[in-house]
Amino acid sequence: MVPVVSESHSHVLAEFDCLDPLLSALRLDSGRLKCTCLAVSRKWLAIGTSSGGLHLIQREGWKQRLILTHKEGSITQVACCPHDEDFIAVATSQGLVVVWELQLERRGRPERVSVSWEHQAQAITSLCWDTTALRVFVGDAGGKVSFLRAGSSKLGKGSAFVIFPVQTITTVDSRVVQLGYADGRLLVSSLSRCYLCDTERQKFWRVGNKERDGEYGACFFPQSRALAAGQAPLLYCARPGSRIWEASFSGEVLSTHQFKQLLACPPVPLISYRTEPQYNPVQRSPQSMAFPKLLCLGDQHLLAWTDSAIYIFTPQTGQVLLWSEVKDVVEVAVYRSELFCLYGDGHLSHLSLLSAERCVERLLRREAWVAAASVCCMFQHTIAPSRVRKSIPVDRLDHLRSQLSSSTHSDLIGQLEEVISKLEPLDSASSSRRSSISSHESFNVLDCGIYRVISRRGSQSDEETSSLVSQSMLEEERLKEFSFGQEEDQVDHEGSLHLLATSGLLPSPPWLHPSVFLSAPVLHLHSDHQSSEHVEGERSEPSLQFHLPLSFRPKPPRIALQAVRDSVTSFVKKTTDKINTLQMNSDIWLRPDHREGGGQAELVPSTAPLPEEPEHEVSVSQPNTENDLQELRTATERAVFQIQDPLVLLDPACLGEALEEWLPVLERVLGPSVEGHLGVEGWERVHPECEDQSPSLEEPPADEGEENERPEDSPASGEEGNQRSDHLRPEGGGEEVPVTSNGAPSEPVLVRPPKPLPSDLQAQLGRLATLFVETRCFRGPLKHPGVATFMRRYFFLLDQERVRRMCVLSFHEHPELQSSFMEAMLELTQSNKVVEVIHKGDLLKSLRSLRELQPWSAPHLLAHLHRLYEKHGEVAVRSFTQFYPTILPSDVMAMAQPSHFLAYLDNLVQSRAEEQRSAFLGSLLQPESLRQDWLQLALSHDAPQQSDTLTSDGHPRWHSHFFSWGYGRFLSLLIRLPADLDSKQNMAETCRRNGYWTGYLYLCCELQHHSEAFSAICRLDDLSLLEEPKGVVPHTLDEWKTVIQMSQQCSRPLDQAQACAGSSMPNGSADSRNQVSPESLTLRLARVVGPDRALAALQECGVEVELRPHSALVCELLRVAEKRQRALIQTMLERCDRFLWSQPA
Repeated sequence: MVPVVSESHSHVLAEFDCLDPLLSALRLDSGRLKCTCLAVSRKWLAIGTSSGGLHLIQREGWKQRLILTHKEGSITQVACCPHDEDFIAVATSQGLVVVWELQLERRGRPERVSVSWEHQAQAITSLCWDTTALRVFVGDAGGKVSFLRAGSSKLGKGSAFVIFPVQTITTVDSRVVQLGYADGRLLVSSLSRCYLCDTERQKFWRVGNKERDGEYGACFFPQSRALAAGQAPLLYCARPGSRIWEASFSGEVLSTHQFKQLLACPPVPLISYRTEPQYNPVQRSPQSMAFPKLLCLGDQHLLAWTDSAIYIFTPQTGQVLLWSEVKDVVEVAVYRSELFCLYGDGHLSHLSLLSAERCVERLLRREAWVAAASVCCMFQHTIAPSRVRKSIPVDRLDHLRSQLSSSTHSDLIGQLEEVISKLEPLDSASSSRRSSISSHESFNVLDCGIYRVISRRGSQSDEETSSLVSQSMLEEERLKEFSFGQEEDQVDHEGSLHLLATSGLLPSPPWLHPSVFLSAPVLHLHSDHQSSEHVEGERSEPSLQFHLPLSFRPKPPRIALQAVRDSVTSFVKKTTDKINTLQMNSDIWLRPDHREGGGQAELVPSTAPLPEEPEHEVSVSQPNTENDLQELRTATERAVFQIQDPLVLLDPACLGEALEEWLPVLERVLGPSVEGHLGVEGWERVHPECEDQSPSLEEPPADEGEENERPEDSPASGEEGNQRSDHLRPEGGGEEVPVTSNGAPSEPVLVRPPKPLPSDLQAQLGRLATLFVETRCFRGPLKHPGVATFMRRYFFLLDQERVRRMCVLSFHEHPELQSSFMEAMLELTQSNKVVEVIHKGDLLKSLRSLRELQPWSAPHLLAHLHRLYEKHGEVAVRSFTQFYPTILPSDVMAMAQPSHFLAYLDNLVQSRAEEQRSAFLGSLLQPESLRQDWLQLALSHDAPQQSDTLTSDGHPRWHSHFFSWGYGRFLSLLIRLPADLDSKQNMAETCRRNGYWTGYLYLCCELQHHSEAFSAICRLDDLSLLEEPKGVVPHTLDEWKTVIQMSQQCSRPLDQAQACAGSSMPNGSADSRNQVSPESLTLRLARVVGPDRALAALQECGVEVELRPHSALVCELLRVAEKRQRALIQTMLERCDRFLWSQPA
C-alpha cells in the first residue's frame, strides 16, 4: 500500500529529464574532469569544470553550443546576465573574474570584454549581476566586495573605455557567503551579519542587530504584487535554528519566521524516473539547521538547501511548502520553478516544482504508469476535487489503471480504484459555474497552463450561439442605416475618411480592416453585399473559433455593436494621430474604383502633392491612367513569366531581350515628360548593338528641376570638395553624366513614384528594374551608358540594398552610380531627425543619435555617415568602425578619400583583440586584389620619404629600416596573412620599391629568397637582422660564406654612407657592435661552428680579415670553451659506458 501524504502538502519536486548522457558527451563523467559550478538562464545552462572550461548548453534540446577555455585555473563561480543573455561572468580558482560577450546574434566569436584581477590569490565565493546595467559584483573569502563593469562591442569601441572599470565597494568583517542585488542596492551576507549597500550613494546599513557565526544566506524577494503597488521588495536573511528574518528594503527586521517545528513533518518523496517514490508518514524530530544559501524560486517561494535536503518555503504565509531528502547537494541554480542541482560526485539533476495534479499529467504523457499511479494514491486530496477533471479526466485514470500489471502491482491497482471511486464528479456543487461550461466543452491543460477548449459539435451551446448570430445579423441590417454624423464633426478630414471606411460608406484600406483588431466573437462591419454574404457563410458554421456559452445573459446585439463602433472610433482617432505624426498627406488615397466583383488594390502612399486641375480633367485622365497601369502590369507579368524560365534567366542575351521588351512600356507609363525622356527610340540607342551611339539627355523642365534640387548644406572646404569630385569622376570609360555649372547632374534622382502604384505591381517592377540595372552594370564600362540615367529616373523602384552592393562592386568602373545612389539616399533621409543633429556639428551627439536608430538599414545609415564625413572629414571616418558590419570597408572606401579610408581601416583592425586581428583582416580581403591595393595605400601614406630609404640605384640606404611607418602595425598584419606565391612576390616587390625593408625581409624569408635578403641586410648594416625572430638566419655554411662575401663588397659604400649620415640618422651614431662586416660575421659564425672552422671558411671565401685584439680574444675563449665542452662530453660518455658494462647481462 502507498501511504497518503497529509493535506498540507500539494506540491512535489519531480525529475523528468536525465542529464547523464549530456555529461557523458562532454566527458564530464570521468574521474579526471568534474563539474565544479553551474548557472542557468532562460536560454543557457552553464557548467564550469575543473580544467578551466565553461560549457554553454542550449536548454532547448540540450545541445552544446560553446566552450570557453580559461588558463587561469578551474572555474569556481559562474553567473548569467539576467537582462542580456549574451553576457556571462566567470570566476577562476586564481582569483580572476572574466566577463564574456558571446556575440551569437552577430555570429561572431566569444570575446573577453572585461577582466579583473582585483581578487587575485583569493577564493571568490559569490558573483551577482546588476539587474539593469552590465556590471558584476564579486565577493571573496577575504571579505572584499568589488564590481566589474563590462564593455560591449554592441555599443561600439568606446563603450569599453571607462575611467574605473574595476572598483572596490567595501571589505566586510569576514568571508562573503552570498550576494544579491535589486533596485540599486547590494545585499552582502557574511559569516557574522548581513549588510545593505546603496551602490549609487555609497551608503551602508546593517540588517538587524544580532550577529551570527557561520554560513547563512540572504536574498531579495521581488514580490510582484508589492512592486505593482509601488512598494520596495523585501529581503530574507537566514538565522541559526532554522529561522529566517524578514526585513524591509532599508534593513529593518519586520519579523522572524520559525521553521524548526514545522520541519518535523515527513519529507515529500522526490518523483524521479530513477526510482519509485517512497513515502514514510512517520513524524520527524524538529530540525535546527543553518541555511547556507537562500534563493527566490518562482514568484512566491523561497528555496534553501543543505547537503542532505532541499527546503521550499512560502514566506507570505510562513509555511513550509515541502522538503525532500536529496543527498550530497553541493550547489543549486534556479530559473523560475526549475532547479538544477550539482552533487558532490559531479553529476547533475534537473528538478521541477509542480503541483501534484500537474505532475500526474506529465507522468501520464511520458507513460510512466507506476509513478503516476503512486502519486495519485499519495496525493488523493489534490486529485479528488472536480476542478482537476479538466486536466486529469476519469477516462485517463481508467486508462492508467489498465496499463498496470495485475501480477506485480495488484495492491497499487486496488488503491487506485479506491481513489477513482472517491473522485468528485465534474458537475458537483463546488464547481457549478464551471460545470455549465464543461457540459458541452472538454478541456485539456497544456504544460504552460493554457486551457485548450475542444468544442462538441451539435451541442446546446452551438444552438445558442447560432440563435445569437441570427439576432446579431438582423441588428446589423438595422445598423447600416445608423448615421455617424456627430462623430465625424469631431475628427479631421483623415479621421472622417477612415471612419467612413470603417462604417461601410467607403472601402477601407487593408490596414484599417476591422478583422485586424476585432476578435472572433465580434461581428464585422461590411457594406457590400458580397462581403455580407461571406460573413454570413462564416457565421453559419456550427462552431466559432472560441465560443464559450456564458452562464449569464449576454448583452443585446445592438448594445454590443454600439460598443464595437465606439471601440473602432477610438482606434481610428489613435491611428489618425500616429499618421499625422508620420507627416503623411491625407490626399494620398485616390478615390476608389467601384467595379463590380473587383477587389480594391492596395495603393502605395506618396507624399508628392497631386496637381490641382479641374474636376472634368481628372475624370477624363483617370481612365487613361488606369489603362496605362493595366498595360504596364501586363508587360511586367509577361517579363516576370519569361524570366522564371531558367534557360532565359541564365542566358544574358535572352534575359536582355526580355527586359528590353518590358522597358519601353515602363518608359512610356512612368518615364519623364515627353520633352525630357528618351522614349523607346532613345532606349534602343543604348543597346549593345548600337554602342557607337549615346543618348542625348535634355534638360528637365525648370519647375521640376527646382523642385527636386537638393540644397547645398555641406560645409566641406573647397579643396576637399574638389578632391571628392575628382575621386568620383570616371577614370576610364563609363557614362559621363551631363552636369550643370555647379557640378550637379542635370537630371534629378526620383526617389518617389510620379503616380501611385499598387503594391504588388511596384514589387514586381522593383525586381525587374533592379535586375536590369545589375545586368547592364556588370557588362563592362563602355557598353551601356544609360545605366546611371535609368537609375536616376527609376530609383523609387530599385532595391536599395542590392543597388548599394552593386555600386560598391562597380565603383571603379562606374563611379557615377555611387554618386547617384548617394544623392538619392540623401534625399530620402533628409527628413530624419538625425539630420538636424548632424547639421549642428556635434560629432559625439550625432554618433549617439545614430546608435539609437538600431536596428540599422545599411543604405539609410550610409547616407547619414556621408553627411558626417562631409561635416567632419577624417575624424568622423575613424568613428565609423562602430557600425561594422552594417557598414563595410568597401562602403567607406567608395565614400572617403584614400588617406581617410586608410585611417578607418587601421582603426577597424585595431579594434579587435590582438589574437583576432590577423583572421579579421583576412576576412576583409574580399576580393583578393584588395591586398595589393591596401598595401600600396599603407606604404604611400604617413611613410618616410623614398629618398631616405632608397639610394639612387634602388638599393637600401644605411639603417633606413629604423624609420617609423605610420601604419606599421597594419602593414605587419597584412604581409603576414596567408597568400599564394604570386601575391607574395608582388608584395615583396612593392615593399622593395617603397623602401619598407622590414616587410621585404619577412617576405624574402617566406619566399626562400635568402640571397636577396642577405644583400639587403648587408646594405642596411644591422647585424641583428641575421637573428630570429625578425631577421633571416643563415642555416648552411654556404649561406654564411655568401653573407661574408656580400659584406666585403658592401663595406666601402657603407663607410661613405656612414660618413655622410653621421648622427642625423634616427638611431644616432652607428654602433660598431651591430655592424655587418666580415669580422663580425666571422665571430657570429665561430659561435655556431667553432672558431677554427669559421676561420677556414673565411679563407675559402678569399676574404682576408685581420682580427682585432678583442675579436682574437673572443676566438681564443671559444676554443677553450669548445675543448672543455668536448672533454665534458667525453667524460660523460665514458661514465655511461662503464655503468652499462657493469650491469649484469
